[in-house]
Amino acid sequence: MVATTCVARRNAVVLALGLLAGCALKGDVRKVELQVQDLRADLAKSDAARAAERDTILLAVRLLQQALATQQAYLVQMRGDLRTELLSVQQQLVAVQELTGQSQQRLTELRSRIEARGQQQDNAVTPVGPSGNPAGPGPDQMYDLSLQQYRRGSLATARLGFREFLRVFPTHERAPDALFYVGESFEQASPDSAAAVYDQVVKTYPNSARAASALYKLGLLAEQRGDRASARTYYSRVIAGYPRSPEADLARQNQQRLRP
Repeated sequence: MVATTCVARRNAVVLALGLLAGCALKGDVRKVELQVQDLRADLAKSDAARAAERDTILLAVRLLQQALATQQAYLVQMRGDLRTELLSVQQQLVAVQELTGQSQQRLTELRSRIEARGQQQDNAVTPVGPSGNPAGPGPDQMYDLSLQQYRRGSLATARLGFREFLRVFPTHERAPDALFYVGESFEQASPDSAAAVYDQVVKTYPNSARAASALYKLGLLAEQRGDRASARTYYSRVIAGYPRSPEADLARQNQQRLRP
């Protein structure tokens, strides 16, 4: 009886130890499984991070390639534009050279005409200018020749002729007109030079009709410079000094337009 009881107890103890051992193994397996899952998650995160980093690098490379392609296209276009501009400059230089040659030729023609007319008058009384030197053609001929050049657009040639006219015949009745045309010959290419000549017209020939025209021109040039105050002053001088002139009517209109 006692022996049977001991055997039973022993078997119970063995069974309990077996159960405990089984529970311990299952717990370890579960821990290992959790660790494996964590490791896989870490590996997945690492792979995702590397993939994201790779995508970022690839995107940066593509953007850099696009930027380089754009820059290359811009350089090609700029080279083409520079070539076009250089060609245009060369063409303009050729045109300027041609115009210079034409102007020089016209000057030579004008001088030849003046000398020829002077030779034709050798047997007659030769006009003498203020300096005591032969004056060449008469004042009307010299003025008309210069005016023809002006109307043909040969401004440099006309300017030379008008200045020679003023040198020889400074008190002639057409002297204000000649000086005024000198100013107009400068107006497009050199407005400052034109303004200086117009001012000389007003000071030298204040009683001539050209004085009103010169003052009015000074007002227009001041407007072109954006100097509205000076323009109004010139227009006021036209109205006050030459109230019955056509320029006075124009000056009144411009003053109303320029009122602050």
